[in-house]
Amino acid sequence: MNYQELLVEARKTIGSYCKACNICNGVACSNKIPGPGAKGVGDTAIRNYEKWSSIRVNMDTICQNDKVDTSTELFGQKFRMPVFAGPVGAVNLHYGETYEDSSYNQILLKACADNGITAFTGDGTNEQVMKSATKAIKEVNGIGVPTVKPWSKEVIQEKMLMVKESGAFAVAMDIDAAGLPFLKNCEPPAGSKSIMELKDIIHNSTIPFIVKGIITVKGAIKAKEAGAAAIVVSNHGGRVLDQCPSTAEVLPEIVDVMKGTGIKILVDGGIRTGVDVFKALAMGADGILIARPFVTALYGGSEEGVKIYIEKIASELEDAMAMCGAHSIKEITSDMVRYAR
Repeated sequence: MNYQELLVEARKTIGSYCKACNICNGVACSNKIPGPGAKGVGDTAIRNYEKWSSIRVNMDTICQNDKVDTSTELFGQKFRMPVFAGPVGAVNLHYGETYEDSSYNQILLKACADNGITAFTGDGTNEQVMKSATKAIKEVNGIGVPTVKPWSKEVIQEKMLMVKESGAFAVAMDIDAAGLPFLKNCEPPAGSKSIMELKDIIHNSTIPFIVKGIITVKGAIKAKEAGAAAIVVSNHGGRVLDQCPSTAEVLPEIVDVMKGTGIKILVDGGIRTGVDVFKALAMGADGILIARPFVTALYGGSEEGVKIYIEKIASELEDAMAMCGAHSIKEITSDMVRYAR
């Protein structure tokens, strides 16, 4: 099976909302929620994709003809490349009933681990979602990142106990999930967290804590003050607020303000190819999350589908690095990309 065949198979199993498009650019699904779409008119998801696409790479092959090494390290774990599967929840609702969260996470985590990367897992109102996710992470020896939503203090404490039991090497909170309807209606109240509330949550974590959902310099500084070990520059794929800036637009200024802090900077939103990954790394990101295309890959070919997509991204990244004169991740520099005028 190749990638195009994978997409054909995905269209048979993925339900009526997602179209398993040749290019996952947010246009065909637009504002379809339930489904993979974005809030409002879907502008944010579409903008994410378009802004990454508008960045050019600077080819330069007058360099040493060395082997390319795409490997990276995150919190003491070595990975094949700085690309990770992003967290997705309620897959049976949004992508069809072929899988539910438990089976999806189990397949995704194993396939990612077997192919040299890792996956972030989702969270939901049903406590079984986090239970099954952390169980699946434990089965791959902790090589996974459970993502906890910004629930009430009591619920977060319960979720963090499951995280600890999983042996996960890091934990994340998608702080921007405060905009999801099911969090807004929670009792006790859930949602946005003050710096002090977030600091308390992070302080009680025994592993590196990643704050996902940072889209401004101000937000990055707040996450640093709260004690985050890493941030994910993300607008939740446009699913929580329409008319946001794209992640490509804000990444450089966030990287600039975080210089010298030791905080790892990850980014997601509209990144679809290994060339896009290269662009993000050149702009200062330490790692990249990709969510929707991993769902399509899994629905199209289960573990094999995930492997095919990982191989595609890895091959494209390696080729971009070789053709731009970077033979390791550390050799990728800002002058290897240019912005459209």
